[in-house]
Amino acid sequence: MRKNTVLSPLFALALVLSMMGCEDTKSRQENEQLKAHVAELVKQGGDLQTRVAELTQENAALKQENDQLKRRAKIRKSKKSKHHRSSSSGR
Repeated sequence: MRKNTVLSPLFALALVLSMMGCEDTKSRQENEQLKAHVAELVKQGGDLQTRVAELTQENAALKQENDQLKRRAKIRKSKKSKHHRSSSSGR
């Protein structure tokens, strides 16, 4: 009977320690997976920052081109208006 009272707590202790080892292994695996995921997110963040910078430059160039086209259209419109006034007053 005395052997049972000594072995039971030892068995329970061994069981608890082995379960803690499994939890520790699971925690380590989860930690490694999370680290890999964070590294991927950091890489994606850097890629997105680069893309934002590219799009900002492209947007600025398109705005400049749009302004130039608006000025040309305004100049052409004013030339046509002057041309129509000149030809209609000559009749």
